[in-house]
Amino acid sequence: MNRALAIFALALCAAAATAADLGKGQTIAAQVCAACHGADGNSPTPVNPKLAGQIPEYLQKQMRNFKPEDGKKATRENPVMMGMVAGLSAEDMRNVAAYYGSRNLKGGATRGRDTAALGQKIYRGGDVSRGLPACAGCHGPNGAGVPVQYPRLSGQYMEYTEAQLRAFRSGQRANDLNAMMRAIAAKMSDDEIRAVSDYIAGLH
Repeated sequence: MNRALAIFALALCAAAATAADLGKGQTIAAQVCAACHGADGNSPTPVNPKLAGQIPEYLQKQMRNFKPEDGKKATRENPVMMGMVAGLSAEDMRNVAAYYGSRNLKGGATRGRDTAALGQKIYRGGDVSRGLPACAGCHGPNGAGVPVQYPRLSGQYMEYTEAQLRAFRSGQRANDLNAMMRAIAAKMSDDEIRAVSDYIAGLH
């Protein structure tokens, strides 16, 4: 019993040591991120993604990927973001990711009935004949994502999602695990990418 209690106590101490500080995260967000992504993570412009309600581990990974390591190029290259994260420590990233993850996302809406219908078909069922998997298989039926593994998509700006799918398809963005998103996007046409992006914008 004593051994079990000791292990439990150590686990609590470890959790406390690695727990994110939302207050510090909010300060960093206000100083570094708010101009583009909004103080609460709801970006004011479609060029920049909404971060509110995003899975913190995903945000941490993206920030790490924007930083060159061990003399190697950044895994995800973007001049603006590379400059923004240059001065952030691993702890800073954890704190700001947790802060934005704790904010409430302001949802979006689909724009076209026809594009949304095609987007829904692909998002929920994919296209077996082409080996195109359903987006819902990883990101969930409502786009909430899976903690640690897959990001939240629901409510994201159509323009941003479309841009990222195009970047995966061209290979411009290549920080996806096992090239999973590159392989999927390679099977999608421009119309399908736009339709899925429109559908995702309206998911809640």
